[in-house]
Amino acid sequence: MKIRTILIDDEELARELVKKFLETETEIEIIGEASDGFEGIKLINNLQPDLVFLDIQMPKLTGLEMLELLSEPPLVVFSTAYDQYAIDAFEKNAIDYLLKPFSRERLLKTLDKVKEKFLARQDSAAEIRALSALPGLKDKNQRRIVIKNGSKIEMIPYEEIHYIESYGDYVRIHATQGKFLKQKTMKELEDSLGNDFLRIHRSFLVNTTCIHKLELYEKTSYLVLLKNGEKLAVSKSGYKLLKDTLGW
Repeated sequence: MKIRTILIDDEELARELVKKFLETETEIEIIGEASDGFEGIKLINNLQPDLVFLDIQMPKLTGLEMLELLSEPPLVVFSTAYDQYAIDAFEKNAIDYLLKPFSRERLLKTLDKVKEKFLARQDSAAEIRALSALPGLKDKNQRRIVIKNGSKIEMIPYEEIHYIESYGDYVRIHATQGKFLKQKTMKELEDSLGNDFLRIHRSFLVNTTCIHKLELYEKTSYLVLLKNGEKLAVSKSGYKLLKDTLGW
């Protein structure tokens, strides 16, 4: 059985190099290629490949952001120019990678791992979710969350997020543009969003720049009043965190 493969990289030369290295590999069938993440998503959804060779650092939509939008991602081999810290993270999460520039011999070693996974039919979705949560792989200047909203892709800057609410296996993101569901845990977002967001309740992660004031609700209970008028419950630990962090 052939491994149906897609190449996604914004550099045409990089795609051509992978095709050249794979031309003698009879078990690999290249069924498509794309030069950006948006086109890559369309190809994956339409062609349902077994394997994707994916560049991480692409304009508009990064490789990791692209994968977050797929409910059932295929096996992925990343190509990356990240440093050794990130490479260690790839290895710990059982994701194959190619550090640019790479040789044909290096690619074939990675391909051996891919064939093992393909035969075992391992689920790569959990691996990708774990990988996308690693802080070492985040571009610190790329402060946004990517959402699939029907057929559209929304990019929500951190500063436009008012708060995030726990919603079963998902989170609901309350932002200037509206409300959006994303399959992430509160802990994953808490770790990635940074110091501007505080976990004031097990169900709420709030942007501190959107807080207007604290209101006494009962004798020992408080609510956070946001600048848009919404009110959120505050737990005892959340109250202490607000006091310690904001100096109230």
